[in-house]
Amino acid sequence: MTIGKIIDGKAFAAGLRERVGEAVVAFAAQTHRKPGLAVVLVGEDPASSVYVRSKGKMTVAAGMESYEFKRPDSIGSDDLLDLIEELNQDDRVDGILVQLPLPAHIDEAAVIAAIDPAKDVDGFHVINAGRLATGQQALVPCTPMGCIMLLKDELGDLSGLEAVVIGRSNIVGKPMAQLLLAESCTVTIAHSRTHDIASIVHRADIVVAAVGRAEMVKGEWIKPGATVIDVGINRVTDTEDGKSRIVGDVATAEALAHVRAITPVPGGVGPMTIAVLLRNTLVAAHARAGLAPPEGL
Repeated sequence: MTIGKIIDGKAFAAGLRERVGEAVVAFAAQTHRKPGLAVVLVGEDPASSVYVRSKGKMTVAAGMESYEFKRPDSIGSDDLLDLIEELNQDDRVDGILVQLPLPAHIDEAAVIAAIDPAKDVDGFHVINAGRLATGQQALVPCTPMGCIMLLKDELGDLSGLEAVVIGRSNIVGKPMAQLLLAESCTVTIAHSRTHDIASIVHRADIVVAAVGRAEMVKGEWIKPGATVIDVGINRVTDTEDGKSRIVGDVATAEALAHVRAITPVPGGVGPMTIAVLLRNTLVAAHARAGLAPPEGL
């Protein structure tokens, strides 16, 4: 039985961060300043705090300036919006990221809308979403951009391939579909209301699973030779020993007998997200400085 390839997202992300670091040196030589990324963290959510610390370390390692703004979860919406406006006006800051989720009393949509689209390195602003949908230059959400990079590295030209994206979120599913369309794929978005989802997935040369349901996609669903990108991060508890582990949206052990290649969980898409965040910050810095986008990123 042929076993599919495991796509090494950690290695690709490390290479991308290295290329970003080299481009940062060139940017600083031209502009006499470093690109700056501002991260806003509201509250004390442990997972978010760890993630923000990791972002900060990698930002500095890439030669950029890292600015962190921690606020209590009791902060009012007006105060948070005032902070974002200050960052919009701050010339040191090229990218603004507000760590989600926010406390329930704060309107996430209003916060995202308040970010200058030119500094929206998460790519969530409606203007960037619209630009992506209409094929214009845009800051693209980090996770789907990382997915498309891994697919192109594995498959080369994606033109004409049939792709199924499972999940329709604004963060992954919808922008992922737009990126695949831009590569001239034939794209289907499947979701919780899709009838006979297994047969739809079985048609696909490319499957991107971003639905948030542990090991929902079974090995038998996968077309032989397909490439699978598993975006899911789900914590499950084993019934035998009671220990928890992280799994994706795809039953990887089953899928390996069918796929050409698949991303693991963890270690696949996850490392790409921060690497693309750094890439987006550098792209935003170039645009704000009136420079052409950095090559090779």
